[in-house]
Amino acid sequence: DYGFHPYTTAFPLIVPGALMIEPTESESREECDLFIDAMKSIAQEAATQPEIVKTAPHTTRVRRLDEVGAARKPVLRWKPAAPRSTAAD
Repeated sequence: DYGFHPYTTAFPLIVPGALMIEPTESESREECDLFIDAMKSIAQEAATQPEIVKTAPHTTRVRRLDEVGAARKPVLRWKPAAPRSTAAD
């Protein structure tokens, strides 16, 4: 919802509840600072309005992809749609 491409993340087992975020080398200091501000905002939302975070994302075309369905029924090639009939037909 904040417009960031997801960075590489990991959940280190040595610290309970930890999240390690690894931005790429091409990210600027300013971009990293904006990401930190977004994470702080999300933490504030989680504390004051948890339902907003629980139901995220809100601004994507597709809320969540069906990865299991895609794996079980993959579409391996593209087929053009059937032509639409027109009123003149």
